[in-house]
Amino acid sequence: MSKFIFECIDCKKHYVPGDVEYLCPTCAIKQKEMEPLRGLLKCIYDYEKVLKVFNPKSVKGKGERGPARYLELLPIESPTSIPPLITDLTPLRLAQKIGHDLGLDEVWIKDDTCLPTGSFKDRASSMVVAIAKEKEIDTIATASTGNAAVALAGMAASAEMQSVIFVPESAPKAKLTQIAVYGGKLIPIKGNYDQAFELSIKACEEFGWYNRNTGYNPFTVEGKKTAALEIWEQMFFSVPDWVVVPTGDGVILAGIEKGFSDLREMGLIDHLPKLAVVQAEGCKPIVDAIDQNTGKIFPELNPKTIADSISVGVPRAGRWVMEALKSCGGKAISVTDDEIVDAIRYLGNTMGIFCEPAAAAAVAGLRKLANENVIEHNDRVVVLVTGNGLKDIPAASKGIEFPEAVKPEVDVIKGLV
Repeated sequence: MSKFIFECIDCKKHYVPGDVEYLCPTCAIKQKEMEPLRGLLKCIYDYEKVLKVFNPKSVKGKGERGPARYLELLPIESPTSIPPLITDLTPLRLAQKIGHDLGLDEVWIKDDTCLPTGSFKDRASSMVVAIAKEKEIDTIATASTGNAAVALAGMAASAEMQSVIFVPESAPKAKLTQIAVYGGKLIPIKGNYDQAFELSIKACEEFGWYNRNTGYNPFTVEGKKTAALEIWEQMFFSVPDWVVVPTGDGVILAGIEKGFSDLREMGLIDHLPKLAVVQAEGCKPIVDAIDQNTGKIFPELNPKTIADSISVGVPRAGRWVMEALKSCGGKAISVTDDEIVDAIRYLGNTMGIFCEPAAAAAVAGLRKLANENVIEHNDRVVVLVTGNGLKDIPAASKGIEFPEAVKPEVDVIKGLV
């Protein structure tokens, strides 16, 4: 008997795992191209049963690393299914200088730049690879702007599985290099992420590969929710007032919301944090939908932003995000590329964290939310920093002025310092 059932986020129908794979069949037939996915599936656990073995005391007493710490609240059966590249507890660091600069008492940076392949997407890929192992599947495919693909290629390689990777040809070379080094079958697409997404689904149907696509595969949300469980644990089993989330397809935010919702279902927390969606000005379909108050997300057909990881014109989990923001009283904002580039430098200067543009978008969003008094001075805030800056050196370089070379003489150095 499975430890969970699926619930459709739209029609609320329940399914036994094995009866469905990816989406609710009732709602998926209404799906149109280039719109957020209908029929996303949510894993629902027997929370009363889980609570008997999962609580602050049991978590503190565990010696396991990574997601095995939360095994009772995850869809996998055995910790041995988790790939060898462990997505271990990432740092949650108090950002005193940032808090002081913004007039906020308590700002925390959740630093996922140090995960095995350098991004938050390791969480989802680790979970999908674990599920594939339990299903005895050896080839997994995904579409990605870069980080999810890198994460899948690395996790699959560590588990001795095969990966097939669809990326837009504009993906940063550093990410393409990582994929190639990990041995992923790399298929660049003459088009954008959304076109790669549609093609990957058709290819998986044609060739029988397991599809890791973000949101489309329900276990990606379960992997990403581990960040919320870590925040709860690291904050001494409490939750912040706000979590600021860089947002493209919306599945990171869905995962954060799911993790905290699971904890609330068990009575381990008494409220959900407010969630802040941060999108790039050149690709902000969720922000536009909320600002226009139409209840519908329209695709951004020509996304233009330096932040490739959140350059998603059709946010596949957009419907989940819209509902999550309503339930928690959250906020959606956008930031410019200039603000993003400046935030890369600012986070590096103040925290010693080198992040890629999409991750810096969250820091830029925090600055805007604080300046507009959306976040109040006594709120506890966690900012998700989701990707390492080494993945996109050209983008980070835009905010840097490099000094000219000087003669190797001490007197010259005196003039400089």
